[in-house]
Amino acid sequence: MMNIETLLESMTPEVFKNLQYAVETGKWHNGTPLSADQRSTCMQAVMIYQSKYNTDAQHMTVAEGGEISFKSKSELKKQFSKDQQDIVRVNVSSD
Repeated sequence: MMNIETLLESMTPEVFKNLQYAVETGKWHNGTPLSADQRSTCMQAVMIYQSKYNTDAQHMTVAEGGEISFKSKSELKKQFSKDQQDIVRVNVSSD
């Protein structure tokens, strides 16, 4: 059985992204489905990695230090509207 420090030392950001993709989609990049055990193991590895390196935690992800990041509605709105410009703004009037 691999210990946590060995896992973290061997996991590159690319490996993390591949595991995260597998957890999110339920399959590997080549389309092969994950078994329930594989998905569980990948999820644990993703959470461990995030708890060590996730300095910019998104809503409902594991932040650095192991805490789950919760963002308020206003924080999320600010995050998603940052640097976003309107394509078209239409004033609908009821005549």
